[in-house]
Amino acid sequence: MSPNTLFLRLEGPLQAWGDHQSKFLIRRTAEAPTKSGVLGMLCAALGVSRSQAPGHWLPRLNALRMGVRLDVPGVRWWDYHTVGAGMQLPIAERRGKTKPGPILTRREYLCDASFLVALEGEPALVAELHSALQAPRWAPFLGRKCCPPSRPLLEHPPARFPDLRAALISMPWRRRLKQDGPPQTVDCLIEWRPTPEEREAPDDALVWYDVPVSFEPPAHGPRLVIRRSLRVGPGGQLRLAEQPAQNATPSPPRPRADYANTEYQRRRQERLQADCGLCVFCKLPATTVQHVTYRRAGGDETPDDLRSLCRLCHDAVTMLEYGLGMGLDRINPEDPRWRDRILRKRDEIIRFRSLETRRRRLAPEEIQ
Repeated sequence: MSPNTLFLRLEGPLQAWGDHQSKFLIRRTAEAPTKSGVLGMLCAALGVSRSQAPGHWLPRLNALRMGVRLDVPGVRWWDYHTVGAGMQLPIAERRGKTKPGPILTRREYLCDASFLVALEGEPALVAELHSALQAPRWAPFLGRKCCPPSRPLLEHPPARFPDLRAALISMPWRRRLKQDGPPQTVDCLIEWRPTPEEREAPDDALVWYDVPVSFEPPAHGPRLVIRRSLRVGPGGQLRLAEQPAQNATPSPPRPRADYANTEYQRRRQERLQADCGLCVFCKLPATTVQHVTYRRAGGDETPDDLRSLCRLCHDAVTMLEYGLGMGLDRINPEDPRWRDRILRKRDEIIRFRSLETRRRRLAPEEIQ
């Protein structure tokens, strides 16, 4: 039978897999390859640009189930970066004044890490992706362009397995360096989806916001991931450990907005005053504020977490966010990348509301 599982060996001196914690100035990395990063690598091999991906390829690629085996987790390491030159930067000592210079950023990497990724899907798609990776249109990299792989991606041929766990167990653990000794166990992160036999997710399932909806602008949806341990035996052979791995750092409960909270109301008023009571998008009188991030929602917001908006712009932004399935970080209406989308959504809302108004004014016999 045709193979239904594609294997990728992701190993190199540096790797970086951005997650929901990653920001422009402080770019963190997840502990393992994300689905967005792996699918971006496949799109590069296929020659699919960021703007072309959402229409045809992302729906097909998102149908793949992904499992990652953390053979060598690597060491986290920070690097110092500058972006641009001659950009106008604010001067701390002189309010409102700027000077030319680069933007300073910090970026986190995984050093000397090695991962085995298994992608399970339709045999025809697996064969097409395997062919593309053999002669990639654009060079693959491990999360960032400065992170080339040090071993062939297609180290293991495609094969057929009943599930991802069986696929990850089938490949023996292999040392990265000569001095590396085999660990007692290796962890796996396996994408969970409901089946007729298992309709409810396990209690220890994690939520990863790394399912790409769009690469430009970046938008991601959630998926459920379960962590399991594999015991390493003689010769690197693997078997399922007796006890499931425990997540050492469980995900904190997701913060939610509390509009009745006194501190939130104070920050809301500060934001409205900072924006002179005007919508930051259309400059009409602002009637509400929009969360651009929910990381401190519930009363710990800062004024920078909010933006003043009129009701129409607020509704347009909120509809876009829900349509894209965005997580903790939302749309900043001041970002030029979102301008055209917000304008189109505003026009759509106005047309719908105008139609509803006309319908309400018609007599019952006039309504077709």
